[in-house]
Amino acid sequence: MNKHMGSSFDDFLAEEGLLADVEVVALKRVIAFQLEQEMKRSGLTKTELASRMETSRSAVDRLLDPENHAVTLRTLERAAGVLGKRLRLELV
Repeated sequence: MNKHMGSSFDDFLAEEGLLADVEVVALKRVIAFQLEQEMKRSGLTKTELASRMETSRSAVDRLLDPENHAVTLRTLERAAGVLGKRLRLELV
């Protein structure tokens, strides 16, 4: 009998030691998507966002890259502020 029968995909990922990594990737993709949507809504280019954040265009590229997980909370907070949003984190 299959040991995963009846379990959830999250259970499987947890058993394989992959759940935390998968959640981090998903979270970064969602944040990058939300930032891009807010940029479009605001009519801001990457260059304009970088200028308002007082950072480089390459830093904004890293921020918006769903595969780049090395983004600081400070960078996220600055981007959110420039876009008229605030960053909210919570432990669950």
